[in-house]
Amino acid sequence: MTRRRGMLTPAELEARTAAGEIDTVVLAFTDMQGRLQGKRFSAEFFLDDVLAQGAEGCDYLLAVDVEMRTVDGYATSSWERGYGDFRLLPDPSTLRVVPWQPGTALALADLALHDGTPVAVSPRQILRAQLDRLAERGLTAMVGTELEFVLYEDTYEEASRKSYQGLRPATGYNVDYSVLGTARTEPLLRRIRTQMAGAGMYVEASKGECNLGQHEVTFRYADALTTCDNHTLYKTGAKEIAAQEGRSITFMAKPDEREGNSCHIHVSLRTQDGRPVFPGDGPHGLSPLGAAFLAGQLAAVRDLGILFAPTVNAYKRYQPGSFAPTAVTWGIDNRTCALRLAGHGASLRVEHRIPGGDVNPYLAVAGLVAAGLDGIDRGLALPEPYRGNAYASDAPRVPGTLREALGLWEAAELPVTAFGEPVVRHYAHMARTEVAAFDAAVTDWELRRGFERM
Repeated sequence: MTRRRGMLTPAELEARTAAGEIDTVVLAFTDMQGRLQGKRFSAEFFLDDVLAQGAEGCDYLLAVDVEMRTVDGYATSSWERGYGDFRLLPDPSTLRVVPWQPGTALALADLALHDGTPVAVSPRQILRAQLDRLAERGLTAMVGTELEFVLYEDTYEEASRKSYQGLRPATGYNVDYSVLGTARTEPLLRRIRTQMAGAGMYVEASKGECNLGQHEVTFRYADALTTCDNHTLYKTGAKEIAAQEGRSITFMAKPDEREGNSCHIHVSLRTQDGRPVFPGDGPHGLSPLGAAFLAGQLAAVRDLGILFAPTVNAYKRYQPGSFAPTAVTWGIDNRTCALRLAGHGASLRVEHRIPGGDVNPYLAVAGLVAAGLDGIDRGLALPEPYRGNAYASDAPRVPGTLREALGLWEAAELPVTAFGEPVVRHYAHMARTEVAAFDAAVTDWELRRGFERM
């Protein structure tokens, strides 16, 4: 396969550093919340020391909340354990130019303990473990993510000063598929597209969406790890580019009462030599393996909910008629269902419509793979597809709150079987922390409702 423009080998980084073209290298990993965390190194020091030896970072980075506050109760990191370091080991295959930051390259890292043992609760490691399970069967996962965001005319600083109220969306009406309606935002969207391409990503398209100011940039599918790496870098880069242009972008799942930001995840399987294994002569054009994989995903929707919707806000997307699913159903090219079978022949794939824009892609894709493998291992039968409006169905519901999803996660067998008890406890504690923070908050809705009238 042809190497993407913007990707670098260590030798190319060394040459461009010697020529004065690159002076800074970002080394980063993805935390529990799906954010890039790491350090900026001088390119010279990165080449001389960090590339081979790695770097250190405080292990509290996998034991904090969104506000970066230390949280008691994690087995891997605490005051009692002294908040030591783990190692950030660069993955040379991820080395690339960062076009939106002058003189900058970036490498993604895997996390390890000082003895080289992988950090099992790291999102990238969780996905790697599931991909290893696929590889044992001679299979690989191909994945594409469709990540929506809302663009505002306000800067991030202005939005903060306004307490995120009364912000100015970049479009004033529904511009879904509108060429005219997205023309005024095109200079910024073009910059995002071209600079992501310059960072090694295969950009497909951008389009307007339903909410005011809402857009989507899509990228060509790739192997699961590459897609999740690119997803995380794109999300960070789009925010940085918007900030440089005096604007702001949010990927939060439900920023207002209109349509939320989704992250539809498309997944299919191939053999190690690239042959698609979903198509077949069975019902709906599926092979037995493809049908069992889809059946496993359907069966696990509720039990793996915290991997697909990790925040309190995420569950507010699931409203009838919103294009976010409410019923645990699957359908053929049916966007009212939680799982949509899309494509034909070699392009046949499952679109998982539950995740929102705040999803951690490594965790979600790990969940999809684990669920599909469970379906294959148990030989689950695929029910008939739902036809019609799934919002009106009597099928089981997608979890309605993070609290409900947490209870399902802790009671189910699949998470422990697929990920192990340490991972289950770690991410249960993350969800419990999020719920507790929300329970303690006084919202603007409560103030408007009760300040004078109660």
